[in-house]
Amino acid sequence: MSALATAPVALPAWAAELKNPPAHKLKPDSIPDPPGSPWASSQISTGSKVTAPPRKPPTPAEMDTLKLKKAWEVALGPIKSLPMTAIMMYMSGNSLQIFSIMMVYMAFKNPIMGILATNQAFERFETEGNRAKILQVKLAYVVMQLVALALGVWKVNSMGLLPTTRSDWLAWEAQRDVLEHAVPGL
Repeated sequence: MSALATAPVALPAWAAELKNPPAHKLKPDSIPDPPGSPWASSQISTGSKVTAPPRKPPTPAEMDTLKLKKAWEVALGPIKSLPMTAIMMYMSGNSLQIFSIMMVYMAFKNPIMGILATNQAFERFETEGNRAKILQVKLAYVVMQLVALALGVWKVNSMGLLPTTRSDWLAWEAQRDVLEHAVPGL
């Protein structure tokens, strides 16, 4: 028994290769480098390094333009999710079920929270140079959120939860005065 316990266990070939990985193979010279690569085949073999020219920092006008472009992407974000939300609302049906109630809750919660957080959504894009343009973007964002809110109102109406008919307001209707009485005869 003790002879079996002390006998060395040979490692499998794959485990031995993990401890001593094979040397890195250089690519053959017959394969050209891709266009625009910062190195060339001949320069790798000679050992000289190629450095890309330093990139100039963007000007404030370029940064304002880039920030405005990103702000428009944020402003149009709610409208991009609207088709999927509309399809899910349509497919959930008009009956009062937990799924349709959750859909209506999210249809009201997300736009309201988006409208309340408008300034926080755009504060990272706002600078002194683009303040007026960001105001237009904020306005578009609020309009997109109102469109998403209108989708929730449509769903509530299709479920029959909005009081839109006369019978929904019967408690406030005045009782009619009876002008004639009919008495059944024998």
